[in-house]
Amino acid sequence: MTEPFQVAGLALECDDPETLARFYLGLLGGRVLWNDPASVGIRIPSGLTVALQYVPDYEAPTWPQAASVQLNLAADADLALCEQHALAIGAKPAPAQPDPRWRVLLDPAGHPFSITTRVVVG
Repeated sequence: MTEPFQVAGLALECDDPETLARFYLGLLGGRVLWNDPASVGIRIPSGLTVALQYVPDYEAPTWPQAASVQLNLAADADLALCEQHALAIGAKPAPAQPDPRWRVLLDPAGHPFSITTRVVVG
């Protein structure tokens, strides 16, 4: 069997799907696919669907101890400028920065994500 599956999307749990959707739209671009009380779905320009799902009593992961999914984002040539943009729209710096080639930030729901200008293709 050759590649029977494709990634349908990524789901991030949170306590405020609309706020998290606005953050990721501001960070990555894209459009809203649906918006209901339980979730907001967005499609980012790469084609990935991201579902922001409401979870009662949501608790943010703890960086760097959390075993959670982490988005790794390619930034343009100016890492500091990209970091400033992310902070301006609601990201927070993560308390631990393990590698100077990457910036680890937290989205408004506390999920870690990393930005770098060092992208390996292929």
